[in-house]
Amino acid sequence: MIHVYTGKGKGKTTAAMGLALRALGARKSVVIIRFLKGDKSSGEIKMLARLSGARIFSFGSGRRVQLGKVSARDRSQAIEGWKKARRLMASRFSGLLVLDEINNALAAGLLPAREAATELKRRSKQMEIVLTGRNAPDAVISVADYVTEMKKIKHPWRRGCPARSGVEY
Repeated sequence: MIHVYTGKGKGKTTAAMGLALRALGARKSVVIIRFLKGDKSSGEIKMLARLSGARIFSFGSGRRVQLGKVSARDRSQAIEGWKKARRLMASRFSGLLVLDEINNALAAGLLPAREAATELKRRSKQMEIVLTGRNAPDAVISVADYVTEMKKIKHPWRRGCPARSGVEY
């Protein structure tokens, strides 16, 4: 099935990584394709990389991409990540595929949302797919089986607290 974790609240990637751990615990293979993220890894990624059955790929400059302010490098990295995801979706892979922050890449216009929805519909039905990131496009939401919106009600960042290792990354 297809899962979408979206919204402005914290926890989208964390939920996806929790599902990746659950899949690995059930002896399923996991592939994580990280969009818009450089090689600086979060705590979850560092731990998942140590586990047998998990493969992780990062496509991004590491800088925060804002709508309307994308660079040629942002675009080329997103396209490379999308090519990898499409190859995997066309294969006989039967595990969990996490497309981390792909919703942001779609919303920023780095990748075509309608094409993504079409490819998601065509995927191998033995594959579970998770898409994370803010601003999930309607085209992706319409093909999803699960859609969860994380809603920010309160966050310490508004009080000036910086992101903390082991909690926010």
